[in-house]
Amino acid sequence: MTEILIEARLLWFADEPDAECEMPSQVRYIEHGVLAIGADGMIAWCGDRSELPEHYRCWPAVDHRRNLVMPGFIDTHIHFPQAQVVASYAGSLLEWLNRYTFVEEQRFGDDVHAERIAAAFFDQLIAHGTTTASAYCSVHRQSAEAFFAEAERRNLRMAGGKVMMDRGAPAALTDTAQSGYDDTKALISKWHGCGRLSYAISPRFALTSTEAQLEASGALVAEHRECLVQTHIDENHGEIAEAARLFPWARDYLDIYERYGLLGLSMLLGHCVHLKDRELRRIAETGSVAVFCPTSNLFLGSGLYDLARLSGAGARSAIATDIGGGTSWSMLRTMDEGYKVLNLQGQRWRPFRSFYLSTLGNARALGMERRIGSLDAGFEADLVVLDACATPAMALRMETVERLEEELFLLQTLGDDRAVAQVYVMGAASKRL
Repeated sequence: MTEILIEARLLWFADEPDAECEMPSQVRYIEHGVLAIGADGMIAWCGDRSELPEHYRCWPAVDHRRNLVMPGFIDTHIHFPQAQVVASYAGSLLEWLNRYTFVEEQRFGDDVHAERIAAAFFDQLIAHGTTTASAYCSVHRQSAEAFFAEAERRNLRMAGGKVMMDRGAPAALTDTAQSGYDDTKALISKWHGCGRLSYAISPRFALTSTEAQLEASGALVAEHRECLVQTHIDENHGEIAEAARLFPWARDYLDIYERYGLLGLSMLLGHCVHLKDRELRRIAETGSVAVFCPTSNLFLGSGLYDLARLSGAGARSAIATDIGGGTSWSMLRTMDEGYKVLNLQGQRWRPFRSFYLSTLGNARALGMERRIGSLDAGFEADLVVLDACATPAMALRMETVERLEEELFLLQTLGDDRAVAQVYVMGAASKRL
């Protein structure tokens, strides 16, 4: 690509915003902003249009001046093979898994199907403004191959991993402790650090892994400290009871993962809805990340994520769509449902905090905060362009909006993929309009 200037209203965050300030000091907002993006896809300069250095003034410009430009959204928990499971009726998590998900995921042993869905999967992410995600693939090695190959083709910063599951599922959807280890090891060698790709070691959850497989997962974590780790925990009461039955020695659900050395700064723990006090304390002490998945928790009737309790204990949080238990690919819709989940519990969650979490906060959760999640010079130019007048209803409401915080709240309450005017991946326009 060639160098470009993007003229827009620019918004990003230096840190997590103060909870109750109308315009926190951690917010970076430039009303008449310009981003200079080099041919390498990196942000070369960011600032007010009046201060643009002479060197950049001859670069071609793209006019987004009526829009907000932010770092691209980041999704920290999503299932690549569940793109066609979204909106499948079920009363609870385990029913949903057995009736739909485990059936659908068996199709990913076919290369052609995996490649087709990989292309559709990334089309959906880009359409909704998401430029980075940490994804679960199916148990099949070829599903991860299709995921990474398509992400590499699009030059996306993505993390993912084949799930390891050697029990509790149909035979066509299980590996063994040894084959899961071997396949993961080979995929790490091939894809981790290739272009903008990262590997996430992915024991699916305790219900689908024997102790032998969890031991193998722990060995992979010890051997590959550079990789992310992802799994599920404390999502549903039935799931928790089954974990206790399968691992009668465990003090609680988290103790299963703790025994095998899976916790730490790189661990993404999906859901964390029903944490016991000891679990909460150990998540905080190990620096593991609790991932808030509001649309799936509501859809499957799992429960309400208690952000205040987690934050009060010093635990780190991220936010995610959890497609396909989640009901929208959009981080805007996810923020909206997150607001409702917290409001039901009397917790205030102002939009500066939700947009922080979906950008820099999630970048920190993935250990990528020095590369993405900011508009500062030196960062990768993964950007989302937001239009708060994208629909007639939004435009009508915008007539009364006076403050930036109100505009953000409008975007997350009424916005979806229609509010995403464009997406840039390493400075290249990527959304099909």
